[in-house]
Amino acid sequence: MNLLITHDRAYEVLRAAQETGADFAELFMEDTRANNITVTRGEVEDAASSHRHGAGIRVFAGIRTAYAYTADTSRGALLETARAAAAAIRGDGGTCAPFSPRDCRVIPRIPFADVRNDRRVKIARDAYDGAVGYSSEIVQAVTDCIDVDSDILVCNTDGVFARDRRCRMRLFVRAVASDGKSTQTGHEGPGYGMGFEGFDRIDAADVGKRAAECAVTMLHAPECPAASLPVVIDGGFGGVIFHEACGHSLEATSVSRGNSEFCGKLGMKVAADCVSAVDDGTMPGEWGSLRIDDEGTPTRRNLLIEHGILRGYLVDRLGGLRMNMPVTGSSRRQNYTYAPTSRMTNTFILPGEDDDDAMIADCPEGLYAKSMGGGSVNPLTGEFNFSVSECYWIRDGKILTPVRGATLIGRGTQVIARIDRVGKTMTMGQGMCGSISGSIPTNVGQPRIRVSELTIGGKGGNL
Repeated sequence: MNLLITHDRAYEVLRAAQETGADFAELFMEDTRANNITVTRGEVEDAASSHRHGAGIRVFAGIRTAYAYTADTSRGALLETARAAAAAIRGDGGTCAPFSPRDCRVIPRIPFADVRNDRRVKIARDAYDGAVGYSSEIVQAVTDCIDVDSDILVCNTDGVFARDRRCRMRLFVRAVASDGKSTQTGHEGPGYGMGFEGFDRIDAADVGKRAAECAVTMLHAPECPAASLPVVIDGGFGGVIFHEACGHSLEATSVSRGNSEFCGKLGMKVAADCVSAVDDGTMPGEWGSLRIDDEGTPTRRNLLIEHGILRGYLVDRLGGLRMNMPVTGSSRRQNYTYAPTSRMTNTFILPGEDDDDAMIADCPEGLYAKSMGGGSVNPLTGEFNFSVSECYWIRDGKILTPVRGATLIGRGTQVIARIDRVGKTMTMGQGMCGSISGSIPTNVGQPRIRVSELTIGGKGGNL
């Protein structure tokens, strides 16, 4: 990886960024290499490798900011980019503190550069075979074997000079089932924040089988009825509801501008007593983890909700200035072409004391959401609408039938206030989260939970 820059050169660039009076300047440098093998119809459809290299420079004057970036990291290009950012800011000026170097890089056990493509192809083909071999009703499957290796450097006028290496790998499967009249799709996408050794934790054929099983099950399911009933939401990717409906509303990106339903509620009760939630970027090997954030601040375990009480927000530098709050190691960006902002890492509801099976057994009528799909949320109001990719109707404490086409509709604060059961085992699901600083890898997670009442959208009739 090539991110060589001396302290003297970095200092020169930062001082150039302060020429018009910026009180703070930051240099972010990135060198990223990625590979993606795609298999469909049993053959390699695409084998792509990419190399992204560049730098971004951000300046502050109070809470006014400017950002400029370049793919050329030569001395001349960096100075030109620094002055382009500086040209947008006028201020009283600031100092540049001596650097305190910090190297957080961890070498993966199996670097991606040491892996031949035939190993990637085998993983993708095994997943494909697992999907199409599940049922003759699987008419299409697409699998992707993905790995990304990023070298990151952040330095700023506060004296930060920090470097990190971020390796991530993922296997993604999309399986389509059809009976000639309709189609249904199943997805699976496990991944980890580590080198190629992460694939040793994944049974590729089983990942393909699980995606196919979901597609076939939903193909033969009746349409979900519309109702307002208890909803049991499984662990893992079920945590996307908390991530979307509550997590984004706890980011300073929203809170600092007054665009969150959680504004001004620190120390207040916002959820049921059984609900505690954290965002933890320090978890070794997890998909959403990183040792430093994209402002060079060490990541940490941030307590968001404790037994229903709001305890914290996710705060980046700009949000912290607006809110008069310290940063929380939560600043992230897709790559050097984006300025960073407050984002989630691994966000999850903590385990409780309830029995998973009893949540269904004690439910006269309701919905069991095993896997969530996509959706939308308004951080200002917390109102959301999510599709459920795999779900089942509950009657008399038992699973009656799978149902398809279900959506869950509500508000974030409403949902977390109505959680009346929290299971003992927390699991996570991997995804990509989009916001104003681009698309980033995040984990969502929770134990199995039950919401006492939630609006269920669907087109079905009586079951």
